[in-house]
Amino acid sequence: MKLRVLACFGLFLIGGLIPFAETARSAEMPWIKVSADKTGFVTDSDKRFVPWGVNYDHDDRGRLLEDYWTTEWPLVEQHFAAIRDLKCNVVRIHLQFGKFMKGPAEPDRQAHEQLSRLLALAERTHLYLDLTGLGCYHKQDVPAWYDDLDESERWEAQAVFWKSVAETCKGSPAVFCYDLMNEPVSPGGRSKPRDWLGPAFAGKHFVQRISLDQRDRPRPEIAVAWLKRLNRAIREVDSRHLITVGLVDWSLDRPGLTSGFVPGVVVEHVDFLCIHLYPEAGKLKEAQQTLMGFAVGKPVVIEETFPLKCSSEELADFFVQSKGTAAGWISFYWGKPIPELKQSKELGDAILLQWLLKFERLSEFMLP
Repeated sequence: MKLRVLACFGLFLIGGLIPFAETARSAEMPWIKVSADKTGFVTDSDKRFVPWGVNYDHDDRGRLLEDYWTTEWPLVEQHFAAIRDLKCNVVRIHLQFGKFMKGPAEPDRQAHEQLSRLLALAERTHLYLDLTGLGCYHKQDVPAWYDDLDESERWEAQAVFWKSVAETCKGSPAVFCYDLMNEPVSPGGRSKPRDWLGPAFAGKHFVQRISLDQRDRPRPEIAVAWLKRLNRAIREVDSRHLITVGLVDWSLDRPGLTSGFVPGVVVEHVDFLCIHLYPEAGKLKEAQQTLMGFAVGKPVVIEETFPLKCSSEELADFFVQSKGTAAGWISFYWGKPIPELKQSKELGDAILLQWLLKFERLSEFMLP
């Protein structure tokens, strides 16, 4: 399988996947790197950069980006303009494995052409992309052949995915980072065959197992091996863009539920850490303590947060309290601009409106 993967990938590159560097570039948009003191981020001219943005993971109808970015491209442009109006500088994009891979060793050329188009849009709007990959959010879109792969074959297919994405993106300064996977879990014990995805939440599977069988291996050891494999695939073609991974807040090495991606262990294999943190009402101190557990020598970005379990006021307070620990904040935007939310009678829209207005005002305090 590995030889077939490498051989077919070579043909794919020879066959004409056009790197973004050859199709569009912008001399105006600075590149982003980790600061010398490893507490945050700076541009290539050493100007401080604070990631402040939203997850653009689906639209208000629950559709994933790949479901409409080909046939409804003007809608994507409208959404980016609205995100920019929120004073954001980062958009987190979620790329689905099944949409970008035709087979274990065959990236989808059309998907990469759309990704190049998205990079150009990001440069025009001066919005950096947090590119999160390997998504399997809609179980019905996950290829059967992908679920049939064993651990080593699956990792190789994931490496092809990331190498091809990096090949497309390597020339664009609009990429803030490559996020290897949304909420990966290293196995604790043994799972059923083909049971790679965690439970669904709101109709989507956000948690994903990187292996189905722990065997006699420590869980962090499996996580590190996986990180090394995907890092190597990216660095073969792109030595410049930052690499991270989106971790659940229960990744800390504590009794009870844990992902196996222990921050103090995996930090050596990423450029910075990301935490997905949703503070609970009346428990802001506990949320702050969890955040501090991820501060292990490199920048920490709160890559997902929303008033899901607390009020907008409490979440805003948490943002202010976290300013000394977190180096960036990314919330959510689902396609409805503020004027449209103001006209809606839906409770969910009212909550979202209240938060987006507060989020926009917070930027004046949180950004340099």
